[in-house]
Amino acid sequence: MIAPKHFVDSLAKQGIDYYAGVPDSLLKDFCAYVDDHGASGKHIITANEGNAVGLAAGYHMATGKCPLVYLQNSGLGNIINPLTSIADKEVYSIPMLLVIGWRGEPDVKDEPQHVKQGRITAEQLDLLEIPYKIVDESCDAEELAAWAKGTLEQTSAPVAFLVKKGAFSTYKSQRKVTMGSSLGRETALNALLPLIGDACVVSTTGKTSREVFELRAQRNEAQRDFLTVGGMGHTLSIGLGVAMGQPDKQVVCIDGDGSVLMHLGALPIVGSIAPSNLVHVLLNNAAHESVGGQPTVADTTDFKAIAFASGYAAYAIASTLEGLTNAWHELAAQNGPVMLEVRIANGSRDDLGRPTSTPIENKQAFMNWVAR
Repeated sequence: MIAPKHFVDSLAKQGIDYYAGVPDSLLKDFCAYVDDHGASGKHIITANEGNAVGLAAGYHMATGKCPLVYLQNSGLGNIINPLTSIADKEVYSIPMLLVIGWRGEPDVKDEPQHVKQGRITAEQLDLLEIPYKIVDESCDAEELAAWAKGTLEQTSAPVAFLVKKGAFSTYKSQRKVTMGSSLGRETALNALLPLIGDACVVSTTGKTSREVFELRAQRNEAQRDFLTVGGMGHTLSIGLGVAMGQPDKQVVCIDGDGSVLMHLGALPIVGSIAPSNLVHVLLNNAAHESVGGQPTVADTTDFKAIAFASGYAAYAIASTLEGLTNAWHELAAQNGPVMLEVRIANGSRDDLGRPTSTPIENKQAFMNWVAR
């Protein structure tokens, strides 16, 4: 396996030491090491992958150096526009190294939302005319870094590492994320679901949807929530579409801080439409917990100010079960859109499962519930 320290040191010897990106579970050890040891002012965890490409472009133009952008392959969709219309050699010709976690790699078992993306990832890079190397546990860090540097100098355009599962050895982050709350997400959801009752629920990608699925099963309740297993950042927009399509039914969007920050522009759109039946629940642990626990900026973000500036009708915050119950009753009685921010602790059960239904079965169950 490639030791994250050796990989980072090898890149630094080639002059690559500026990092920006969105964390990925396949890259979590690499991401954690960069977050702990990256030079001050030379690493930023961005809201989305397009942000990272923009930062990389600006840094290159300011310094002449080659930056690094890391992402899961699902994020390729978020960077196609800035890659082709800014960084491409036929436009501004901006060199940058893309380090891409290869979820859904062919012949490797993965979740349904990653299978299609994994199958077409290499073809996407070919279509974008981005040279790439496949990285696995047998690769040599110094050889990889030398290839990247040489290819970047030759092309003056983006090049990529496509990283297989298990390529990096383990590294545990030294950084601790705390929201000043001991309330666990699953505990919060367990209290929230009875309060929600028969409302239509859209839950965000990652562990939130996994916990919602398991809690329904534990309660012997029919699966009826839309579990957004892919498309991080679009949960609120899906919820808005449901609220507009069913204006007489309450719709609850259960979101996460990383998801909200990824596409924050959805909030003022919600405010402009002002669906009276929409409740936006933000579970905030200031972390990308589902892919390794890397921090977001949500611990210092004023979501109350953002909600009101976006046109939300009301906002409440809770960090205890009692506070959650009181805040829900306060907001649910008002016309929406309203936001309930629930501050939670980082962490989940080691034996947390995944939805056993297929995405299509989940969609149909949700549609049946909405149409009841």
